[in-house]
Amino acid sequence: MPANLKILNILIQKGYDQFNKPYEFIKFTNIDESDRLLNNLIDSPHAFTLACIMDRQINAERAWMIPFKISQIIDNFLFNSLLNYSLIDYINIFNDNKLHRFNSEMAKNFYNAIQHIQTEYHGNASKIWDNKPNSAALVNRFLKFDGVGIKIASMAVNILARQFKIKLTDYHYIDISPDVHIKRVFYRIGFITKQNNIDELLYTARELNPSYPGIFDLSCWEIGRNFCKPTNPNCNNCYLNNYCPKLI
Repeated sequence: MPANLKILNILIQKGYDQFNKPYEFIKFTNIDESDRLLNNLIDSPHAFTLACIMDRQINAERAWMIPFKISQIIDNFLFNSLLNYSLIDYINIFNDNKLHRFNSEMAKNFYNAIQHIQTEYHGNASKIWDNKPNSAALVNRFLKFDGVGIKIASMAVNILARQFKIKLTDYHYIDISPDVHIKRVFYRIGFITKQNNIDELLYTARELNPSYPGIFDLSCWEIGRNFCKPTNPNCNNCYLNNYCPKLI
């Protein structure tokens, strides 16, 4: 079996193993109180949604901590409580507490997301993914939030489907996320020829597993973050080591 085909089979199997196992508490931040808030799609589905929108150009754990940090500042994270704060209030909260690298911009996205959830989903973010939507519709619903592009939208839908076990009618339009770690891994294992060509990344994943292109997301992200680092990669501890061409 050619090495690249062996890698493909390993990654697809790894992805479906993650997809098919029962829901397990997700450690988004490794802080119990924060992760309980993010895992509670019944009482606080807006926490997960807002955290996704924050996950841009900063460390992932820091981005996902933002809902919990705000809950401490305003004493709770009930959706009706969030509605009581103005755009200026959120800009001040973000800047005073240095919640993000781009505090004013992300405060606006946070505020606009709350308004969008109120207007389009009657204050209940779980309606975004209710009633077994098709994958294209669900990705498109996330794209309608300010500050959300295909990377965040694909990531959000992938987490809902893969880890929260939200049922969809199909998985065809859950793309691989053009994350820096994932792009690096796809390049180094020889699946793409240009590390920063997002179109090539998306269409390669669609070609390799058209029924669910996003199946590669979590395993490649973990490989990129833990082993396949930009410099001094830890190849010996990576489970792809024996087959990877190591195009570094």
